[in-house]
Amino acid sequence: MTQNSNDAAAPTLLKRIGMTALGVGAAGAGLAAISALLGRDAERKVPADGGFVEIDGARLHYIDRGTGPAIVMVHGLGGQLRNFTYALSELIEGEHRLIVVDRPGSGYSKPKPGTNPDIRAQGRLVARLVDKLGLERPLIVGHSLGGAVALAAALAAPGKIGGLLLLAPLTQPMDQVPEVFRRLQRDSALSRKLIARTVGVPMGMLTSKPNLTIIFAPDPVPSDFGTRGGGLLALRPGNIEAAMHDIFAARDDMDAITRRYGELALPVSILFGRGDRLLDPELHGRTTAAAIAGAVFEVIEGGHMLPITHPDECARVLRAVLARIDR
Repeated sequence: MTQNSNDAAAPTLLKRIGMTALGVGAAGAGLAAISALLGRDAERKVPADGGFVEIDGARLHYIDRGTGPAIVMVHGLGGQLRNFTYALSELIEGEHRLIVVDRPGSGYSKPKPGTNPDIRAQGRLVARLVDKLGLERPLIVGHSLGGAVALAAALAAPGKIGGLLLLAPLTQPMDQVPEVFRRLQRDSALSRKLIARTVGVPMGMLTSKPNLTIIFAPDPVPSDFGTRGGGLLALRPGNIEAAMHDIFAARDDMDAITRRYGELALPVSILFGRGDRLLDPELHGRTTAAAIAGAVFEVIEGGHMLPITHPDECARVLRAVLARIDR
């Protein structure tokens, strides 16, 4: 009896599929191991700078220095607290109590296990941090995506936040994610996790230099941004996954946040760089300032990373909005 050719081919095809699956699995395991190793190297070069506080199951890494009227600083997408301690914090530390915090999933902060807090949830965590530390009507400084979180905090805790300083902030819904972040745009939680733990770190390293050039433009990228500015910590699997989730969450949350701008009754200042290549100063600055009673909008020469590249201008506007807070 002659064997059917399709029957004969089936074991061969199954074997090939099995070998391919093993190869893909081995490659994925290898990439995951390399990513974990690179992540540990980044942590060695950029260790934690502060202490930790537990809030609603999240473990937040923060620095708390000085005395006087309190200021809380919240960094942007893929950033961490060294984005502020690079240059801005030293200009104001002697005058105020300064709290600089890593957002959950970024830097050394961890969200509550099994959760990925969206922008509004991160805002509530900042408001709870204010309570936990016993701060009286602090100024919240938010850079980039941290601006959206700062706005969410003020909306979550009316009367508890004294004022807002928003530096190159995300404040409006966006039809498109900035080009440098589009590789991080994934709707599926599973795909975000897989990408972050396999190809995310190597791809991030390969594209880091050209992407940073765009993020800082027209200002130059400081040669020590990776260490002194904390940039290396963005190239860790957990941080990449958190950034991917933040992009996903911002798409939905910004609609809800912008609808409530008329409720804000506190001093708000918005500062943008005229050459910002990530966020449009007119949309995220002027349009938002017009929707918030008494908000002040200012544009200076510069790009997106104002706390690092233009700390003196940031400190000037910070002092001005502090003077408007009713103590």
